[in-house]
Amino acid sequence: MSETLMEARDLRRHYPVGGGVFRTGATVRAVDGVSFALGTGRTLAVVGESGCGKSTLARLATLLEEPTGGELLVDGQPTAGVDAAARRALRLSVQMVFQNPYGSLNPRKTVGAILEEPLAINRRGDRRARREAALAMMAKVGLRQDQVGRYPHMFSGGQRQRIAIARALMLRPRVVVADEPVSALDVSIQAQVLNLLMDLQDEFHLAYLFISHDLSVVRHIAHDVLVMYLGRPVEQAPKEALFAHPRHPYTRVLLAATPSVDPAHRTERAVAVKGELPSPLAPPPGCVFASRCPYVQERCTAERPELREVEGHRVACHFAETV
Repeated sequence: MSETLMEARDLRRHYPVGGGVFRTGATVRAVDGVSFALGTGRTLAVVGESGCGKSTLARLATLLEEPTGGELLVDGQPTAGVDAAARRALRLSVQMVFQNPYGSLNPRKTVGAILEEPLAINRRGDRRARREAALAMMAKVGLRQDQVGRYPHMFSGGQRQRIAIARALMLRPRVVVADEPVSALDVSIQAQVLNLLMDLQDEFHLAYLFISHDLSVVRHIAHDVLVMYLGRPVEQAPKEALFAHPRHPYTRVLLAATPSVDPAHRTERAVAVKGELPSPLAPPPGCVFASRCPYVQERCTAERPELREVEGHRVACHFAETV
């Protein structure tokens, strides 16, 4: 059984919105009650439409933002209410790979300087040791050591993302948060980067929190899946169970919208979503998906469903057994 490296307990992040001429002050519930446990060598994929709270959850997980409520633990240690030194130590255990390799690398620094920087900032090793560590990590991500003096603009998009992955691993974190790490890459390069991430996970016993909107990517890399809608978790399950028998109508909609050349992976196309994503400033009173759900009933608009166990899934749906 894998060791739990990160745990979220009813994690929440709310943002107050200032009032204007026609609106009183409101609150955006960007993340509203997310719980998960992430173990060694495991990948938890967080999926959903734009605006569902995925990137906010990533910022909470990397300790870039403080939660409004709930609790986040790293290596069993609480991250709230700790002093600056303890928070810094915890932050070193969690590193991030950003979506856009074009924007996440300093164009004025060579690859060697980019990879050595985290070690220099944290005073790890002398200059020679840091250069040796950078060269070793370049080899692990599939870059040639004679490229150490080149600048980011001299690399392709896939190579830049390999540099970003190498930089995230220089401090040997235990958890890596990957925020759409392949969405900016050509499809032909995506599989190479995903395979690299899985190889590195095996070698370094990493845990991944993998943010994505692409379920075909999630099918390739994830062990478990958390589906979010309007800041709330609507379904959590092991990947195989979720893809084989999704229990929440929104999950079914996402799967139906995912193209696949494999007939075994195609879901029924009859599931159709209607309308637009509700305003996060005024979420519906009952189920957050009720206004768009093809199976909506009267109870859905009046009573908010809580996550509950349904045949190995955790589902926020009143009618998950019959959907």
